[in-house]
Amino acid sequence: MKTVAVLDYGSGNIHSATRAIAAAGAEVTLTSDPKVCLDAHGLVVPGVGAFAACMAGLHAVNGPNLIAARLSFGRPVLGICVGHQVMFAEGVEHGQVTSGVGVLPGVVERLQSKPLPHMGWNTVLPPAGSAMFAAVESERFYFVHSYAVRTFADPAAWTQHNGDTFVAAVESGALWSTQFHPEKSGAAGARLLRNWIAVL
Repeated sequence: MKTVAVLDYGSGNIHSATRAIAAAGAEVTLTSDPKVCLDAHGLVVPGVGAFAACMAGLHAVNGPNLIAARLSFGRPVLGICVGHQVMFAEGVEHGQVTSGVGVLPGVVERLQSKPLPHMGWNTVLPPAGSAMFAAVESERFYFVHSYAVRTFADPAAWTQHNGDTFVAAVESGALWSTQFHPEKSGAAGARLLRNWIAVL
């Protein structure tokens, strides 16, 4: 069975993510132990709340270095919601600029559309040939957020909220990340998690 470490750094959705990944067929450990995080077949970085608070929590457990080290060796990482956002270069909230982990180029900024937060089910448009979305029958996923990456040069999955287009997911080598919550997205989210476990 594939082993997955869910990085425990004080983020709010760790338990729902842990349960969903276990249900998708992996042996899951909730931990901030560096050796466990580096040795597991996969590492999940969840996240809810403010970008700056999540980065502070990550720094407290050496998260940015753990993520960078895994990716440098081609070892899979999955970011979810703010765990997806922190993979980018920086986040801008209430005029405050906070450096992210920086393994993806881009800026997380407030969506321009209303109402906010963007909450509920929305359609995701994946790039052609995506392993992340393979065999996903309905590309509708559950979102809860007010911030996202709205400019990104590389292939990505996109979603539109009342005319504002943003990055819904990125599949970049060993890094997969989703703005939506696969653990709250029913059969589509479960299929995506199984796809990730299959490539570990």
